Amino acid sequence: MASSEDGENQRYKSTLPGFLGTIDTFISQFEALILALGVILMAANTIINVVGRFVFQYSIFFTEELNRILIILITFAGIGYAARYGRHIRMSAIFDALSPKLRKNLMIIIAIITALTMFSLCYFSVGYIIKVAESGRILPSLQIPVFIIFLWVPIGFFVTGIQYALTAVKNLTAKDVYLSTHVIEGYDDDELEI
Repeated sequence: MASSEDGENQRYKSTLPGFLGTIDTFISQFEALILALGVILMAANTIINVVGRFVFQYSIFFTEELNRILIILITFAGIGYAARYGRHIRMSAIFDALSPKLRKNLMIIIAIITALTMFSLCYFSVGYIIKVAESGRILPSLQIPVFIIFLWVPIGFFVTGIQYALTAVKNLTAKDVYLSTHVIEGYDDDELEI
């Protein structure tokens, strides 16, 4: 049992040195927890509603709103997770044709520009949330302010920005080319290039 726990801890442990590694490890564990809880809650909410509707002829009135909240949470927590494990879409035809040194330099530029874009989107989403909060809108069933469901948007953008900034740092400090702090650039043996 101890070896599987060690394997799980290694999965979330950062490869970055010092304080950056501590921050990266904490964010990794937090993302995994949020994503797991979000998916489990959404599945449970949907299953309970279906059983209630077809067995007891009673539907839970807030199921749709709760699932909407969870979809927003999973989506914006998931973008940071995708960036951490290099699961984002990449157009690599030109990138793959470059020499390793040029690929490394290009990856640093891409990571920095993407980080700045994510931080900008975080800033603009905070502005949007402030406007929604000032409007006073509330969810009809749950009776909670609408702006609360959007709080994950800037958090997701911020965490993703941090991931790309850390990817730039990793590429500046490591010998290999990294797509993220955890993933070295390249193709798996079972992956086909088209």
